[in-house]
Amino acid sequence: MQGTVRSDIKPGMEVGIVLKKDQRSGRITYGVVQDILTNSATHPHGIKVRLKDGQIGRVKELK
Repeated sequence: MQGTVRSDIKPGMEVGIVLKKDQRSGRITYGVVQDILTNSATHPHGIKVRLKDGQIGRVKELK
């Protein structure tokens, strides 16, 4: 599973995201989903989420 389908992601899940500042390097930050910010059912670059610590990025890995 990848983070491109909104229905695969639920608040409380642990995920790996790429932050805006890390898009060039592709560095992954791990955390727990607080909110899902993308409204569409899918997104080719990953669903945008807010983690519990407040960081925002696109999901690249699901745990």
